[in-house]
Amino acid sequence: MTRDLAHNRAFTLIELLVVVAVIALLIGILLPALGRARESARTVVCLSNQRQLVTAWSGYALDHHERPTPYLEESGLTRRYWFGEERDGAALVDASRGPLAPYLAAQTGDRSVFECPAQRDGTYARQGDLADNAWTSTYGYNAYYLTPATSMHYAINSFPEVRATRIHRPTDLFVFGDTMIVLGGELRNCALLDPPLMFSRGRGWKPNHAPTTSFRHTGAAATARADGSASTTTALSEWLVHIAPTSIGSVGTENGPHYVPDWESWTPRNTR
Repeated sequence: MTRDLAHNRAFTLIELLVVVAVIALLIGILLPALGRARESARTVVCLSNQRQLVTAWSGYALDHHERPTPYLEESGLTRRYWFGEERDGAALVDASRGPLAPYLAAQTGDRSVFECPAQRDGTYARQGDLADNAWTSTYGYNAYYLTPATSMHYAINSFPEVRATRIHRPTDLFVFGDTMIVLGGELRNCALLDPPLMFSRGRGWKPNHAPTTSFRHTGAAATARADGSASTTTALSEWLVHIAPTSIGSVGTENGPHYVPDWESWTPRNTR
């Protein structure tokens, strides 16, 4: 009698297969939702990072007579980028000596405010001549418009910088954004947020064949604007120059209003 009861309590093979099938079905339903939740969390962190960056940028402007943060300042063997200071032979970037340091207590590196969580280390080649342990940023700064003389784009180095209080439509102008660049077929990080059209002396505006806006949040790019806000913009197919391994292009096909609002009035003797 006892043995018969024990036999009756056991699961049959068919029952076990049904349970396994139900579990597999539930996993199949939950995994996409978990993936979306994880990506949503990364986007939230990215937007928070960029709000901190643009808040620090605003603080710099307030303390420097409305001058925007320079992209690059060089002095001897030292190069001071917006994200930190690089010294020849040091093999590192020191964010504590960068122009934003008084307004932003952070260092460069994985999981820092300078790194987008959707673009993990190892998914790209780091820019620059520093050692492999040196970090820069996976965000780009719109120096092309804000401070052209320090942007490393020599065709526009005679253009004056923009005063923070004179920015046209600050709710539209990008100051920082998700960036990457493809060079020689290789995905690299880029600390410049360049426009879809580039200025050339004697030729005017030409398409930028190496754009830097990265749509890495499931086809959307996160950007921080001059009014201190941050949001995402989903790419249209005609905006993209590269699709794999990361979608890269620009928000729109013209420079206004997000990159260079007054681009149509630029001339070599332009003053703003």
